[in-house]
Amino acid sequence: MTVTSTDPPATNVPSTPEGPPDRPRRIRERRALSDLLFRGVARAGGTAVLAIMLLVGIFLTRDALPAWREAGLGFLTTQAWDPQGGDFGVAGVLVGTVLIGMVAISVAVPLAFGASLYISEYAPNRLKPLLVNLVDLMAAVPSVVYGIWGLFLLQPKILVVGEQGDGLPRWLATYFGWIPLFQVDDYDPRDPLASPTSLTASTFVAGLVVAMMVTPIIASIMREVFSQAPLGEREGAYALGATKWGMIRSVVLPFGRGGMVGGTMLGLGRALGETIGVYLVVSVVFVIQPHILQNGGGSISALIALRYAEDLGVGFAALMAAGLVLFGVTLIVNFGAGIIINRSRSGAASEV
Repeated sequence: MTVTSTDPPATNVPSTPEGPPDRPRRIRERRALSDLLFRGVARAGGTAVLAIMLLVGIFLTRDALPAWREAGLGFLTTQAWDPQGGDFGVAGVLVGTVLIGMVAISVAVPLAFGASLYISEYAPNRLKPLLVNLVDLMAAVPSVVYGIWGLFLLQPKILVVGEQGDGLPRWLATYFGWIPLFQVDDYDPRDPLASPTSLTASTFVAGLVVAMMVTPIIASIMREVFSQAPLGEREGAYALGATKWGMIRSVVLPFGRGGMVGGTMLGLGRALGETIGVYLVVSVVFVIQPHILQNGGGSISALIALRYAEDLGVGFAALMAAGLVLFGVTLIVNFGAGIIINRSRSGAASEV
């Protein structure tokens, strides 16, 4: 950007004993061609994103109108799914979507935080590029691969093992079954003859699979933000006698707070919309299933993948209405993330 200033000609300025009077300078701004091109491309990109989102919303609303006319607001509170019989809604799968997302975030955020903090602050310099590439490679793995991994390895070989169903789900049901979230109906974890199938294809298993998908995304964002903490403030903390952890706690973490929130919310948005991984692992049931260890669950995206080839007419409109609900939930999550990030902007404050 080139800025030029022009002063009035000296002949037009009246003289005074003290000299010419003070006048504001007229500043004429001349933008370079590269600045104009960058501004145009950025503006076009932002406009295109908003236009695509608007078109998606219009498409879903148009195709979902027949279902909304028939079901009304009961579409959000009905658990059954029988579009041909006029009894359908997303209450069950909507609760399952939220629970799977919460399980995934509860597991993914600590893993991502630890990995990103180690890579940015503790890993040797010769090892950092390898670890960064490994995390980025995990983010590039297709979701169907994670779903197959969860179905054929994680669930039968690690989580629910043998005829007794030994593993983490049974341990949680045994010692934390008094918490409604970890209860399993008609299952006694202390009974050696209890069927382990009650603990398979559950919201918990699906949440762990989704957690593996969103962990590298969250870790990449956190690592990038942590690595941008100002060097001057880091050295200032050391000069005041801070230890390594003291410097991280007083400089790096406050600086990266906004990025941590943003990465977490981005991962939550991905977890809410995950389809194939959930579809392969969980058994979709059309009831509200609040027990995450119990067989059965589901999500809106898995419902659409399960029924899109079968439902016609009102059934297709019902699927579009379910997609519209999921679209609205993700928008709410993203807007909430934007508000939180604006209130806790990275680098806005530190405790040095």
